[in-house]
Amino acid sequence: MRTALVIGTGLIGTSAALALAGRGIAVHLRDHDPASARTAAALGAGTDDPPEGPVDLAIIAVPPAHVATTLAEAMRAGLARGYLDVASVKGGPKRELEQLGLDLTAYIGTHPMSGKERSGPLAATADLFEGRPWVLTPGRDTDTEVLNLALELVALCRAVPVVMDADAHDRAVALVSHTPQLVSSMVAARLEEADETAVRLCGQGIRDVTRIAASDPRMWVEILSANPGPVADVLAGVAADLDETVRALRSLESTDEEKRREGTSGVEDVLRRGNAGRARVPGKHGAAPAQYETVAVLISDQPGELARIFADAGRAGVNVEDVRIEHATGQQAGLVQLMVTPSAAPVLGEALKERGWALRTS
Repeated sequence: MRTALVIGTGLIGTSAALALAGRGIAVHLRDHDPASARTAAALGAGTDDPPEGPVDLAIIAVPPAHVATTLAEAMRAGLARGYLDVASVKGGPKRELEQLGLDLTAYIGTHPMSGKERSGPLAATADLFEGRPWVLTPGRDTDTEVLNLALELVALCRAVPVVMDADAHDRAVALVSHTPQLVSSMVAARLEEADETAVRLCGQGIRDVTRIAASDPRMWVEILSANPGPVADVLAGVAADLDETVRALRSLESTDEEKRREGTSGVEDVLRRGNAGRARVPGKHGAAPAQYETVAVLISDQPGELARIFADAGRAGVNVEDVRIEHATGQQAGLVQLMVTPSAAPVLGEALKERGWALRTS
């Protein structure tokens, strides 16, 4: 690949353009809003000048509802040797293209499994896709050259290719992406009219659950509108669990001992199934989930403190597998939770205490 055309200079399109431009590809940018393309160009993602002839690869980075029409226009104009889209839904756009009677040998549907709560070119980064899965959904007629161009794009963005059927992809993202977005938003919506005293008690748990609720509603309406059936199917299962859990909790209010036992069993059941599901989430670098121990360190909110902790962990020969920070309410301090292998936890704890750090024991 030497040349590329990115149509749609939002977060995903601009991030892909930045990655390609940074690796020597001549990238051309186009957007229905010329100011967005100019912004992406100013960030170093390429040029908003049109290409002089067909490019090697056209990357369609527009909302799902506009993928088919945008692709059709690009293909009829002969803008590229190969075409792909990066929309988060794959089955619907593919069927729309088939209905338009287009030759799909030069097209492949793809979806990089990466993003942010923020949108637009200013949120884009060249490393957005690094180490993340990038789904490819080739059809029976997909040309080998086009598949190779898509694989080259994934490699240049330093992502990890995953090949799936288009409809299987849509069911999968309904479960692991689209439904979590709605559930997060539903939980966050409970805070809208909550008493200020209650909101001030928010800790890391509510922050974790509601983080993605900060996403752009207009963007998500477009995504969910393109995949409503599979998302509704997953939500129906969640709703059934909610109904059962509500009944179990009501039973716990009862003075009848038998009803209370039933309530306890119902609540325990959903919590245990949650444990089992969480245990299936891939661990570090996509490997099997690993069990870590947490070393909790009290830290002041001052420049250089985090760097000092990591440096001390390095001197102790301990690799920090993951980290979380919980900020204290009303104080310039917090709790840094360092996740390490079980064998490394006592080594790290002793090393940090020797260097003057205050540890919180469970």
